[in-house]
Amino acid sequence: MNKTMSSMERVLTALSFKEPDRVPMFLLLSLYGANEMKMTPKEYFSNPENVVEAQLKMLKKYDNDCLDSFYYAGIEFEAWGGKTIFKNDAPPVSGRPNIRSLEDIDNLKVPNVNESPSLLKVLKTIRMMKDKVGDQVPIVGVVMSPFSFPVIQMGFDRYLDLIYSDELRFNRLMKFNEEFCIEWANAQIDAGATVIAYFDPMSSPTIVPKELYLKTGYEISKRTISKINGPVTTHFASAITLPIIDEIIETGSVVVGVSCTEDLNKLKEKCNGKITILGNLNGIEMCRWTSDDTERIIKDLIRKAATGGGLIISDNHGEIPMQVPEQVLLDIATNIKKWGTYPLDWVDNDEQ
Repeated sequence: MNKTMSSMERVLTALSFKEPDRVPMFLLLSLYGANEMKMTPKEYFSNPENVVEAQLKMLKKYDNDCLDSFYYAGIEFEAWGGKTIFKNDAPPVSGRPNIRSLEDIDNLKVPNVNESPSLLKVLKTIRMMKDKVGDQVPIVGVVMSPFSFPVIQMGFDRYLDLIYSDELRFNRLMKFNEEFCIEWANAQIDAGATVIAYFDPMSSPTIVPKELYLKTGYEISKRTISKINGPVTTHFASAITLPIIDEIIETGSVVVGVSCTEDLNKLKEKCNGKITILGNLNGIEMCRWTSDDTERIIKDLIRKAATGGGLIISDNHGEIPMQVPEQVLLDIATNIKKWGTYPLDWVDNDEQ
């Protein structure tokens, strides 16, 4: 039997396509921390001390294998002058876009990360986490990809108009966004983040045709990821990945977040030895899982994708809803230990 590993050892072993003591688990509990602290999301995210305390409590409670420094997607928008609208029972949402016509792109200026109070708050959070766990637990930093961020900056309709009607301004916006994304990612790495989650749902075939992705999101990802000074997980926020998995590997990503709608057997075959799978639990359905549901789903996921390492169990969207019962999260952790402890001798003998 393998010796008990630290979370960092466990994750690094899985990333090396070897079998650790058990399958690693990344419960991404950013907003869920407000539940833990019995605060509203606005109050919770107002202070790095709240986030660090909640993350450390949940790390211990669920025997999690990461600390999540993510606040909310709109925090980057705040650095560009945008506003955030807070709700008591849902993730914060971004306010009115700051690009309201294609001409506004001509006057954009890239914000300085070190002059943004919102981003400095996140960097303080990461430094505090690093002081607490050192190199024993991975700390996840997050950026919005340059290709996906304009959905917040200008809204979906204007962004689609830009992509299809104004190549010059599209390229100009991507240049600005790439510069910002690289600076923001590297600031988090410098603060102590172990890995950067590069959220890029716009690049998924769920949203754009592969032909368009190859000319846009793919090239942008290659340029951006190559300048990030640490390992990168590309995440598609529950959108599909299988049709572009070879291209995702070519971007330099070491981990890919996959959808609960995808064929795990095919994904494992395509990813094996090349890129680690992160996923693929359905956080929405998780809200109504019974204990039997949880065991069946975790067992099936491990059966299909855990042999030989290369799997980190997580939800498929990148954030577990605050409405998920705490007992479900405890059941997930229990069943990962029960069925995900290596060697997985039961897999070959299990009735499917």
